Amino acid sequence: MTQILENRLTFTLNGQTLHLKDISPTLTLLQYLQQTGCAGTKEGCGDGDCGACTVAIISLGADGQPHYQAMNSCLIPLGSLSGKEVITVEGIANGQLHPVQAAMVKTGGSQCGYCTPGFIMSLFAAYYDGKLDDMAIEGNLCRCTGYLPIRRAAQQLVAHSVEDQFSAKLQQSPGDTYPVSYAGNEQLFYRPTQLDAVLALLQEHPNATLVAGATDLGLEMSHYRQHYPVMISLEAVSELKPIEQTAEWVKIGAAVPLSQIETQLKGIFPSLDEMLHWFAARQVRNRATLGGNIGTASPIGDLPPVLLSLDAELAIASHQGTRTIAIADFFKAYRQTDLQPGEVIVSVKINKTLAPGAVRRLSQSYKVGKRGTDDISIVAAAFAIDLDAENRIVKARLAYGGVAATPIRAIAPEQILLGKPWSWETLKEVKPLLKTTFTPLTDLRGSAEYRRILVANLFEKFFAEFG
Repeated sequence: MTQILENRLTFTLNGQTLHLKDISPTLTLLQYLQQTGCAGTKEGCGDGDCGACTVAIISLGADGQPHYQAMNSCLIPLGSLSGKEVITVEGIANGQLHPVQAAMVKTGGSQCGYCTPGFIMSLFAAYYDGKLDDMAIEGNLCRCTGYLPIRRAAQQLVAHSVEDQFSAKLQQSPGDTYPVSYAGNEQLFYRPTQLDAVLALLQEHPNATLVAGATDLGLEMSHYRQHYPVMISLEAVSELKPIEQTAEWVKIGAAVPLSQIETQLKGIFPSLDEMLHWFAARQVRNRATLGGNIGTASPIGDLPPVLLSLDAELAIASHQGTRTIAIADFFKAYRQTDLQPGEVIVSVKINKTLAPGAVRRLSQSYKVGKRGTDDISIVAAAFAIDLDAENRIVKARLAYGGVAATPIRAIAPEQILLGKPWSWETLKEVKPLLKTTFTPLTDLRGSAEYRRILVANLFEKFFAEFG
């Protein structure tokens, strides 16, 4: 397949259309802003953890309409911005302070000021969505002022009517759905819009790096300045974008941002709802994808335990066709999966139906970390128990992250639970086994013994809540 390569990337920054020539497509947006004098956007951690680098980007939301979405500029490669509109803190004042800025000044929400631009941009995005609650700033950290004056600023903004030049921009299409083929700085960056084009590119470039939201790969770009000769972005591929559901199942495209899943599937799978709530923060969920969280195969990835507990299936496409694999068979070793060269995760299917003989399902997930939101797991767990009319267990799925080289199920305890009553006596029988099922490592986040205790205690917590 022959691609016509362009030598420039085009996007809009604070109302000005930029045509960047011969620039690295894996340079992060934050690095570019720093190099070009947009000093308001700060670098705190470079990990997407602190929110100091937050910008607003117009993207399609769960309702299919354009929205300002807060995102971490430290994790966004420039190649992904082609056709997009980016707003930084320098771009929101129009001869006078924006209402968000004015509210922060009035309430004294800034002290040293380093984190303030990030808070401003998170509140800016929420201002035009009409969702000015604490969740709007969950991905922003402040070490000086404390959050009370910042929360007061958000509360003052709730009553404001939003009709200005920025709301007018949301009447336009985001304009980022066209294919991109770019060559610059000895790198190739492709953003196809069709799955066939992705598979053809993988045939032409078998060693290409696949990227979607870049919230994981972005760390390599942000910290280690990694050079990727060929990168293929999946975020605009139409076959990877839909969410479909019937009475029996839900199918989620691999490139659907997590914030859309959070909205569109709310109330269907309680364990998925719970884990998405604690998954990083809004800036990350606006970029991160389900396929990306699975494909990175991190042993502490938040969503694989949930999907393992729900017996999810993956649809995987290649030049030879499409195959289906249970997610329980997907993870092979540390950061290794069943994905073969030239293959792409297309979708994730989760069945809603109960096991034969079951009349109800108990399901929930738990995440233990050093912070509530915006942190990685020490241990994550997800449980699904199907019960018959006599309250006996006909199916059990106990899945964990952070206790082995891969996300993993507790197979032996699951088998012991089958046929047993859902009772304290059964819990007491299985709890000692759970403590010895895995051999986790000790690291900076927690000791191996602490993790073993969590494996058992989280299941006990599950029973205490649903027993």
